[in-house]
Amino acid sequence: MEKIDVNQLTNEQVAFQLILHSGNARSKIVQAIREYRNGQVGEAERLIQEAEQDLSIAHDVHFQLIQKEAGGEETNLTLLLMHAEDHVMSTLAMKEIVKEMLALLKERNV
Repeated sequence: MEKIDVNQLTNEQVAFQLILHSGNARSKIVQAIREYRNGQVGEAERLIQEAEQDLSIAHDVHFQLIQKEAGGEETNLTLLLMHAEDHVMSTLAMKEIVKEMLALLKERNV
């Protein structure tokens, strides 16, 4: 897994890392649904795994921000950072829903 040190980045760069990795994950999640619909179950599962790796990077960045703030460092909350956090959280929710949906379809051989 790629390791990003938020201490080496500006606030804007941190936000863009969150958007980049959660955006990559979101694209792979949508593509996984399309692959499954086309009968490519293995490819769909591979894309979900890749999405989870992308989200793991985003989650690590997010967790580092939380650790910094818990350690007493003030977080400069900007609209860009709020957007980035929202992007990560909505992609995490989307991933869980799609994983459950694909598992249900697979069980029913749809």
